Amino acid sequence: MEHKRYSASTINTYLDGAKSFLMFTYPKPIKNVTNDDVVRYVNEYIIKRNLSFSYQNQVVNAIKLFFREIVNCSLDVDKLERPRREYKLPNVLSKEEVKAILEALSNIKHRTMLSLIYACGLRRGELLHLSIKDVHSERNLLLIKQSKGKKDRIVPISDKTISMLREYYKIYKPLTWLFEGQKRGEPYGERSIQLVLNQALEKTKIKKPATLHWLRHSYATHLLESGTDLRYIQELLGHSSSRTTEIYTHVSTKNIQQIKSPFDDL
Repeated sequence: MEHKRYSASTINTYLDGAKSFLMFTYPKPIKNVTNDDVVRYVNEYIIKRNLSFSYQNQVVNAIKLFFREIVNCSLDVDKLERPRREYKLPNVLSKEEVKAILEALSNIKHRTMLSLIYACGLRRGELLHLSIKDVHSERNLLLIKQSKGKKDRIVPISDKTISMLREYYKIYKPLTWLFEGQKRGEPYGERSIQLVLNQALEKTKIKKPATLHWLRHSYATHLLESGTDLRYIQELLGHSSSRTTEIYTHVSTKNIQQIKSPFDDL
């Protein structure tokens, strides 16, 4: 997987998935594992524990890769079926809710981090792996390197966002990463930034179980509602397929709210 340049998170996910399956089939020898064992694993372990579609899909992918590349046995990886894809609408916050969350943060570093996620539609990992050099203030651009799918992309940053970043920089003066943790020179922790959002939600009394990704979803939806072309939103989010971006048309309220129910004419 390292040779094929899989990301570290994907490698860990696949290793955990393959380990889970092999522990389930133990003590049966690996070379005797069949497709029936995979079916049994899905039914008796994944479905029984009500584990998610995405987890099942990841484990099946891990099993396919392990038995295709590592083990020569009777398991036919080409006949392993992934679960039917789930279609869930993205969770979106209103502009008023986003504003309340950001204003609830008195710590400028915390407020700047969450603001940048929403202002540029960033994934959590993208934010935490930003370096100081990735901010091109003279061109009003933010460079996001080697994100999901090993792709680079650029997103615009406004003068308001740049001013916020400058204010933050004057106080914290990070060395390498734009947002560093308690130890100088090390990036901010993934779990810590989610805790920052949780604290803001408590202060605002917003009861929704919002995650950092909700801010990215909200960015895309609010862009769509303000009239931004879907093709541009796809580029800004770094989506490979337009089908991924089109899901935001289902949560945008711009046109839905204008629809008049026939009940009103009765």
